[in-house]
Amino acid sequence: MKAVVLVGGEGTRLRPLTKTTPKPLLPVAGVPLVERQLQWLGAHGVDEVVLAMGYLPDAFVEHFPDDRFQSIHLLYAVESEPLGTAGAIRFAAEHAGFDDRFFVCNGDVLTTLDLSAFVDFHVAHEAAATIHLSRVDDPSALGAVPTYPDGEVEAFVEKPPPGTAPSNWINAGTYLLERSVLEHVPAGRMVAIEHETFPLLLQQRGQVYALETDDYWLDVGTPQTYLRAHADVLEGRLGLPPAPDARESAPGVWVQGDADLASEVEVEAPVLVGVGASVAGGSRIERSSIGAGAEIQAGAVVAGAVVHSGARVCSGAVVRDSILGVGACVESDATVLEQSIVGPGASVPAGSTLAGGRVPVAASSD
Repeated sequence: MKAVVLVGGEGTRLRPLTKTTPKPLLPVAGVPLVERQLQWLGAHGVDEVVLAMGYLPDAFVEHFPDDRFQSIHLLYAVESEPLGTAGAIRFAAEHAGFDDRFFVCNGDVLTTLDLSAFVDFHVAHEAAATIHLSRVDDPSALGAVPTYPDGEVEAFVEKPPPGTAPSNWINAGTYLLERSVLEHVPAGRMVAIEHETFPLLLQQRGQVYALETDDYWLDVGTPQTYLRAHADVLEGRLGLPPAPDARESAPGVWVQGDADLASEVEVEAPVLVGVGASVAGGSRIERSSIGAGAEIQAGAVVAGAVVHSGARVCSGAVVRDSILGVGACVESDATVLEQSIVGPGASVPAGSTLAGGRVPVAASSD
């Protein structure tokens, strides 16, 4: 099987992390998001993936210098201008010479969807397109996808007012498409598959079906969901260990390689401490992911946070429910709270407080 993974977005809601790194290459518990997706695809027999790229495409080529990830051959389709989701899918599939059905997934989705069952559903219904649906409490900010009893899609209802949605099932961003679907995508212009292509296919019955599942699913697009992705992975919702080379030093406490987690550290699981990271005695770590080579000094508190590689939390500092970029520093007795993001190489001055804010990328890191 083959797949297109849409990785061309700029990830603006996660700025400044995405100023220098595309969102799919940001780590989730020490493993880049796109690698978690490729691992999932490969486990279901996908052996060729086209990365549909637009933003910082060289970063992907540099990350996969052999054009491979495990057993998967990687191809790159770089848009010269934004083409939208459907336009990007057509461009990528034609670039790779796809001549049969193929998967599509958004580059910011984590899921445990059983793709083999997804294929069986698609084939049984002789669908042109099959969409994975996930259930949410409130689809008003996203859009609902009501279906007929046999799973055929009835309509796409964009952002219904609260309490009016005809369904709590939403488009979860994974598709299985027949090659013929591309004939409905105009070439050379921006086309959104959700707003144009799928509704066009609905004009003829029996073309678009949807599989509703309660498999794990998360759209990793905001500071809140990025933090949640780490928490979910550390809790084992995608399977354990949370990273391929992590070992459990205590229940729910995972360390990689030569990570130095002092015995005097107060720990509330789950926690991941990356290769070469140092967590000093007298500090406290709660439900957090500590990246490779990061440093947590004595007296610091890191709670519900993501600390990227090489970042430093100095003595007496507190980082809670926030994200520190690569090489960032929270100086002594500073406090970072409320889904703040400290950009790569940036610093939070000693004794200051950052609540719900963002510190731009340091000039030397731009």
